[in-house]
Amino acid sequence: MKLSKTFATGLVAAALTAGAFSAQAEPVKVGFIYVGPIGDLGWTYRHDQGRLAIEEALGDGVVTTYKENVEEGAAAVDAITDMAEAGQDIIFTTSFGYMDPTNQVAANYPNVKFEHATGFKRETDNVSTFSARFYEGRVVQGLIAAKMTKTNKIGYIGSFPIPEVIRGINAFTTELKKHNPDAEVEIIWAFSWFDPAKEAAAAQTLIDNGADIIVQHTDSPAAMQVAEARGVKAFGQASDMSRFGPNAHLVSIVDNWDTYYVDRVKAVVDGTWSSGDTWWGLTKDGMGGEQGMVQLASYGNMPDDLMAEAKALEASLASGERHALPCPINNQAGELVKDCADGAAHLSDLTLVTMNFYVEGVTGNIPQ
Repeated sequence: MKLSKTFATGLVAAALTAGAFSAQAEPVKVGFIYVGPIGDLGWTYRHDQGRLAIEEALGDGVVTTYKENVEEGAAAVDAITDMAEAGQDIIFTTSFGYMDPTNQVAANYPNVKFEHATGFKRETDNVSTFSARFYEGRVVQGLIAAKMTKTNKIGYIGSFPIPEVIRGINAFTTELKKHNPDAEVEIIWAFSWFDPAKEAAAAQTLIDNGADIIVQHTDSPAAMQVAEARGVKAFGQASDMSRFGPNAHLVSIVDNWDTYYVDRVKAVVDGTWSSGDTWWGLTKDGMGGEQGMVQLASYGNMPDDLMAEAKALEASLASGERHALPCPINNQAGELVKDCADGAAHLSDLTLVTMNFYVEGVTGNIPQ
């Protein structure tokens, strides 16, 4: 049977259209690599909430998967490689220690997009980096601690001595000392992101040493639970931890990755994804615009006037009226930090992202 040229052309066009439709209908595959369990109720939990936000926003247009409890280092290389081999279109690696493994794997899979959280290396065009200005929340916590402490001793539990954690210590201490010069900060390093037993032991030690407020940059609510049991105050980290310390909880810094994750996967869908670096704080633009990656949740257990003052400080940080680390700032040795010596109004992003020094008022040395 012969087909007319017009009809044959129509069949070809229809076939091409159907093929294009099928290609478009293929769901985008999204992978996540987690350093802890999704039930840590802190860091990994909040990243996984972002994964679920992708599913809710894009429905059948996306398929997500994850691997939890992936150790940083060689194990991360294997896990990221496995995801790339499984055909993921975009992979989010969500811990600082995944930085080099992410770039290593990305070089071998140029058709896969990679997004690394809290790092700064982008060695190929298929790698992006993103982080949150958590230290903005530490400024508000520093103000509250300065006016709530009765012993003038604050306990601070750090995970690893990386710039992200050091920034938080410095922002907290700078604001603390501004309002209460007599207050002291004792730091215990857990050398773990998620280890409830270690976190609880550190909180116990700090309280035994006289701390009546506990700050944490670790992932579980263990420190909050110890504070509740011992009758002291504490700040939540990564998620709203108020339910774990109804009498202890002052305010939590909450990580909100949802908007970023949805936006980046949509960019894969519509073909506009490109490599870059994103660093949102309380707002996206640092000038009072849309909600960023940092939220302060569940203010409580403090006088009303202090709560109002803390919320006003939060608003000024969100609007850009106030910078988290304004000049002048001295380092631990009492020397003016270079940015300030060069006449800047506040510390630069370059100094913040590479921060490897304590500010004046922090005791002890950064572990090497």
